[in-house]
Amino acid sequence: MAQNINWSGKPWHESEPLECAMVVPDVADTATFTFRAPSGAWFDYQPGQFITLDLPVDPARGAAGNVQRTYTISSSPSRPLSISITVKAQPGSIGTRWMLDHLRPGMRLKAYGPGGLFSFHRHPAQKYLFISAGSGITPMMSMTTWAWDSGQMPDITFVHAARRPSAIIFRERLEQFANRVPGLRLRFTVKEPDPFRAWAGYQGRLSQIMLGLMAPDYLEREVFCCGPEPFMQSVREMLVSLGYNMDRYHQESFGAPARTVAEMPVHDDVVPDADSSASILFAASGVSATCSQTDTVLAVAKQSGLNIPSGCTFGLCGTCKVRKLSGDVHMVHNGGISEDEVAEGYILACCSVPIGHVSVEV
Repeated sequence: MAQNINWSGKPWHESEPLECAMVVPDVADTATFTFRAPSGAWFDYQPGQFITLDLPVDPARGAAGNVQRTYTISSSPSRPLSISITVKAQPGSIGTRWMLDHLRPGMRLKAYGPGGLFSFHRHPAQKYLFISAGSGITPMMSMTTWAWDSGQMPDITFVHAARRPSAIIFRERLEQFANRVPGLRLRFTVKEPDPFRAWAGYQGRLSQIMLGLMAPDYLEREVFCCGPEPFMQSVREMLVSLGYNMDRYHQESFGAPARTVAEMPVHDDVVPDADSSASILFAASGVSATCSQTDTVLAVAKQSGLNIPSGCTFGLCGTCKVRKLSGDVHMVHNGGISEDEVAEGYILACCSVPIGHVSVEV
């Protein structure tokens, strides 16, 4: 039954505790917690922002047992009578595990915020590309819901990576949106399909080739990215190598959402410089060659009269795999090499460029 609530007509302030109104399970170890203000205050924030909850993880110890955890708001301010967060427990989770096991409707929590700079309201554009992985989908859900509720046709390509189809948070809700508006295009990729369930979508690590197929006009889109740091670093490297204007790239961190401009991370990603010199020693052949940081190992080998077997030449087939003996390379591949092989010192010659002096076993 619907409850009678005397809406106050004023915005919620963090001085008022939030009351849990509803808990909705999602995928494994994941649930959406919806809160409201006991006073009837409404919620005003930007889609993509976060709140911080004070969680009594050990109630027997009182306030001394509380921990504070930051969660992105998964609801939209276009629906201001409540506010929702969607949380997924990771190995070793403390606050999130407590929420999943103990937080129930009627309980009240101290909350701080909303805050954060990760919102497409701060970067208006005609076309957007949302890229997320795991629970990094939550701010994208908030922004997509706002776009849906705005009454204007959105132009959003929504790319999401998950372990398997059954782990895609909000999948049914997003598909309901996309089924009704052509301007929202969903592109999912998974590490592996669910057993005994056919999967017709993308499979494998998000790559340059995959991104080009998912969003052919990515150069025209404002990009928002959220997920684990290795995932976001991979996305940044892909976009840089594809010539994307990184001034239009925005990301949110799992661990430390930025509250102010000063807190926004400075990415120290390697960007090869065509004007910087490098050199490659092909150890087995005894050949040494100078080059620039944007020349691939494969191209330098061919120019030096050496043969490294190759196939696709864009990091997919793995034919040009060689062992690096020393030095550093910058490699942006499309799945033709495994993390274990990289750890053993192997590189793909077709998509590896030397940073300084490099020696390879050729």
